[in-house]
Amino acid sequence: MQLLALSLYLFIGTVAAQTCENFGVPLGGSDCDCPLGFGSANCSVPACGGDIFQGSQRALLQNPGLFPNITSCSCESGWGGVGCNVCQTSNACQAAFNAVNGSTSSTSNINDNGQNQTLTCNTSPRVWASGQLSCSVINPTLQSLFPGPSTLNIMRTLNGTYSPLPNTTSFGADGSLYAQLWYEGQEQFYCEANSCQQTLNDNAPDWQCNNLSCNCRPGSAFCGANITTDLTQTVALLTGTLEVSCNASTPGQPGSCAFKQRVINSVFGPDGLSLNGCTFGECVAQYVIDDNIGGNSTTTATAGKSLSGGVIAGLAVVGSLLLLAVLFILFGLFRQRRARRAGPSSVRKDGGVGISWSSLSYTLPPNNGILSKLGSAPRRDTPLVVLDDIEGKIAPGQIMAILGPSGAGKTTLIECLAGKPKIGLISGSVNFLEPDGSSLAREPRIGFVDQADVLPPTLSPFEALLFAAKLRLPESIPLSSKVSRVYDVLSQLGLSDVANNRIGSGERRGLSGGEMRRVSIGLELVGDPEVLILDEPTSGLDSVSALKVINVLRNVAHDPENPRVVICSIHQPSSKLYHSFDRVLLLSRGRAIFDGEGGVAAASHFAALGLPCPEGYNIADHLLDIASEPPPSVKTTHIRGESEGNPSFASNSKEAVLADDSEKPRAIASNASKGRFSGFKKSGYPTTFLTQLEVLSGREWKVLKRDRTLFATHVAVAAVLGVFCGGLYFHTDITIAGFQSRVGCLFFLGALIAFSSLSALYNLVEIRPLFLRERAAGLYSPTAWLLSRLIFDVIPLRLIPTIIVSTITYWMAGLAHDAAHYFKFLFILVLYSLSMTLFNFLLACVFRNGGIAILLSALTALYQMTYAGFFVHLGDIPPVLRWLQWFCPLKYTLEALSVNEVGSGLQIKDVLQGVPVDVSAALIMQLLFGFGVNNYYRDVLVSFAFIAGFGASVILVVWYSVRERR
Repeated sequence: MQLLALSLYLFIGTVAAQTCENFGVPLGGSDCDCPLGFGSANCSVPACGGDIFQGSQRALLQNPGLFPNITSCSCESGWGGVGCNVCQTSNACQAAFNAVNGSTSSTSNINDNGQNQTLTCNTSPRVWASGQLSCSVINPTLQSLFPGPSTLNIMRTLNGTYSPLPNTTSFGADGSLYAQLWYEGQEQFYCEANSCQQTLNDNAPDWQCNNLSCNCRPGSAFCGANITTDLTQTVALLTGTLEVSCNASTPGQPGSCAFKQRVINSVFGPDGLSLNGCTFGECVAQYVIDDNIGGNSTTTATAGKSLSGGVIAGLAVVGSLLLLAVLFILFGLFRQRRARRAGPSSVRKDGGVGISWSSLSYTLPPNNGILSKLGSAPRRDTPLVVLDDIEGKIAPGQIMAILGPSGAGKTTLIECLAGKPKIGLISGSVNFLEPDGSSLAREPRIGFVDQADVLPPTLSPFEALLFAAKLRLPESIPLSSKVSRVYDVLSQLGLSDVANNRIGSGERRGLSGGEMRRVSIGLELVGDPEVLILDEPTSGLDSVSALKVINVLRNVAHDPENPRVVICSIHQPSSKLYHSFDRVLLLSRGRAIFDGEGGVAAASHFAALGLPCPEGYNIADHLLDIASEPPPSVKTTHIRGESEGNPSFASNSKEAVLADDSEKPRAIASNASKGRFSGFKKSGYPTTFLTQLEVLSGREWKVLKRDRTLFATHVAVAAVLGVFCGGLYFHTDITIAGFQSRVGCLFFLGALIAFSSLSALYNLVEIRPLFLRERAAGLYSPTAWLLSRLIFDVIPLRLIPTIIVSTITYWMAGLAHDAAHYFKFLFILVLYSLSMTLFNFLLACVFRNGGIAILLSALTALYQMTYAGFFVHLGDIPPVLRWLQWFCPLKYTLEALSVNEVGSGLQIKDVLQGVPVDVSAALIMQLLFGFGVNNYYRDVLVSFAFIAGFGASVILVVWYSVRERR
């Protein structure tokens, strides 16, 4: 039994000896190689007096107990610091070395290599071989929990081979660090780090180490003696990268250092845990210092701080974007110059182009889907035939009127002839003819004038026509020729007297209705079209203005040098107006009941059918009466029949086979193979992309200069709100409540940008009709238009006001007072403003109804405010809804702004329930809002991702959705 107990005792003793504290190294058996200042079997007992040269022979604290206390120990002359490891004089180093080495002071200290081996005490922060430092830890928050004195001892080994007694006056591998925290003379926890490098800045060293690891002394004051102040879990988190930064000190005077680590920085700020009253001491041979051997060791002696990987990646991305922009501009200039050097081109004048159409039909498919149920589209259970087997023709030099009552299909017919995109199914053929009657081998130049006048109100007729001429006419035509062409068209339209007047619109009218209609016609004429098609050009005009418009069109058609085809849909012309047309096409319920010469020819035709025109009666009114209710004597085989209120096909119609809905698309499509059907595809734009951008930007600049109200309002509101917000948060203090006010200020700025960007949506909705008309006319590409809008909407109306309100608020509120953090703050807000502008662009493009778009934008802004992290802690949101935060741009913006603010070294100084608080604002930020202290650059990248996503979506929607559909 005694033998068993003895064996168990020896086993336990062996295990205990091999478990070395303070990161001692097991030597096998019952011994440990202990760090300087510690001894005993497991390196748990501190030395008491003596010096570091004595090694394992150094006297240890007697009767140490469970937690040894070294306050009773006193240091020998020339030594200091907690544990007496720090030399204070060179004599102390030399005397201690001689005492151990058996040397005397009379022995020569110059070796055979001429090196001075005299020991000196290096009391500067720089380490040459292996140095000691001892500092007081003073922090109000820490002292509120542990009011007694706290001291941190650190041993840094740069190159142990140059220490006077390697492995005695030094410990551990080269590039290592060992530290112990003492509280009221008792060790609380100890740390180790390796892969350390010493970087010198003005002789002030920064030690950067990896693989930090810290262990608690269980039951000590810091680690479990009081459960309310137990830091065991916090000490366990002291891992990863460690930095010990020290300031250059005056010889003989205490210095200061900082102990920096991720967890410590989050609690005490980016400057880490401050260490004051530091004493430095290192016994080292004089030749080591003279030869600067320590600086030539395997570690870094002097170096500047290099750029981080994130900064380098960001600079690379920005540089790549700038390079792409430069290459794009150079390529655009090359194409522009090549196009302009192609030589002036002349407009072909060979007698004009005729047009004929046959079997032209247009059918709307059934509509009984969700849109009809919502009331946004009329419900149709059967196909609706709008045009039914229309035939006609017109020669160059003639003007045709298409007459018929409302709903007869006039507008649909001219849109089909003009090649406008339609939502229904079209069959038949439209052919363009040479003067000899043969088919035209090229695409004709077609001009289309819509019923509504969509014009830029701030421009004059001359500027509007010159804008169209620059984009409609080929790049090779000189600008002087384009200007001459504009003056000719103005003279032809009778607009020379008002050429420089503003067009105007709404309450600020400029031109009359007739003049505006002639400007709309002029926008097509400057492109010298061979076929001009107009939808009710006299609608809304008085008889005098309407006659002026028709006379202009008649002169255009009858131009002896350049005869053209002119086709107009006319609703109810006067007698004089009616006799101005060369040909008349009369429609009734989608069928043509007359196609022939104008004047009295139509009256004679129907008189022969027993429908004479009463004497003195307007022939046009007589024809409309007939078309409204055609009697049996008129050929009605092409008039659609109706049954029970729903349109249907007549039994004698050639499309009667379409009664079965399943066969309709195939039958109609089969008819489309007759002739060349509406083939008005654009082969390209007359001008290069760079020219389009230049012309569009020129117009946007004129509009911005002439209508200053929007820009002035944005700037004035930004200045007023900046003063208001700055006054509201004026010089916020550094208490916990003050920090919450700082974040509230940042949140207010983000919310302000979110709501002020609504004007971008309204502006786009307002100019959308003009873009649709100009795009349908093929003036420019959607990308050029978007880029010009981005330049002249974002810069003056978004970025400048954002900079104004942010700058005023920033300095009045007393945020981080340095340029770097100010520009980082401004950068984030500019990114957010750009992303919100593009988001509102997207809503304006997706929804034709501006009210719906504005409603969704406002609701989205409220959603962003909810998930930004200010009103509710992000970690407290239920998981089923928490994922929505990842789609909230304001969340990333507010987080980046907050991280930037606390990254300036902001410290919270407050009293909480009588306890002084002196901690980093980063810790309060994490507790109150759940923001990550290292998320600034991540948030920047996410903001760029939102911008890229919204931008790409806007481009796709504009290219494939924002177009004419009739």
